[in-house]
Order: sequence, then C-alpha cells, then structure tokens
Amino acid sequence: MIELKVNGVEQSFGGEPEMPLLWYLRDALGLTGSKFGCGVGLCGACTVHVNGQATRSCVTPMRDAAGKEITTIEGLDKNGLHPVQKAWMQINVPQCGYCQVGQIMQAAALLNNKKKPIDHEIEEAMSGNICRCGTYQRIRAAINKRVTGSTARTPTRSGLARSAAISEQ
Repeated sequence: MIELKVNGVEQSFGGEPEMPLLWYLRDALGLTGSKFGCGVGLCGACTVHVNGQATRSCVTPMRDAAGKEITTIEGLDKNGLHPVQKAWMQINVPQCGYCQVGQIMQAAALLNNKKKPIDHEIEEAMSGNICRCGTYQRIRAAINKRVTGSTARTPTRSGLARSAAISEQ
C-alpha cells in the first residue's frame, strides 16, 4: 500500500506501483486539472508539486510518490486565487489554456523557492513548459507582476541588457 498526501488529504493507493501519478490523480481521485500532453515529461502540462517541487506527473511512478505531499492545481488555492493564478488572470495569459495549469504550477514552485527571480531565472525555470499558442511573454509578465507588482522585466545580472518593458498583449 502506497500512502501519500494529496492537496492536504491522506490517500492510500493499492494498485500498480509503476502507474504514473498523473493517472492516479485524474482517474482515481478525479483531479483533472493536470493534463496529459506528451507522456514523456517534456511539455509540462502534467506539472504538480511533490514536496513543493515542480514535478512531471506523467513520468512519476506511484512508488516515487510514497510518503510525499502532492499538490495539484486544485490544491494550490481552493478558490483558484493563489497569487500566481491572480496574476495570470490580471495579465490574461491563457489563449487555449491547455498548458496553463502546468505553467502556473511551475511558476508557483519557482516563486516558492526564489522570491524575486530575475528574467534569466524565470526563463530557465519555465523552459521545460511548452505553450503551443506562444504566450511566453504574457507568462513572463504574469510572473513579473507577482514578483514586482509590475509587468516590466526584472533586472538581470548584466544590469541594463534586458531592462526593456514587456508589452502587455
């Protein structure tokens, strides 16, 4: 029996330990916010937090979730008003929306680990999440809004190299 905590609730899983965490979350628990995209952990649509770290649930076997705390988009904020989600709404980030759960979960993990990331840190952290609609500028603007209250880019190590403001789309 695999014991884990999902969105603050103790859960038990007695099935195949190699089953991907994504299928357990979606099929067994009905938490369908995390999406199946590529199935090999490259697109980020399935991103959840495992002990606070952004993790690709499509390639995480249930055995690796044993004893861990899992947070899905449904558990980030019960009302959908986590500060990152609010920034997403204020900037109107989504286009089709399919990747946005993974994008939000990745951004929330970044901001939990680094309170004031600079642009290259944002780009590095978000680089494994693919947006087929190309809303990357709005994603970065939303993260910057959460960090600084503004959509302007954060300073980089090189100082002036990337200080131009991002246009809001």
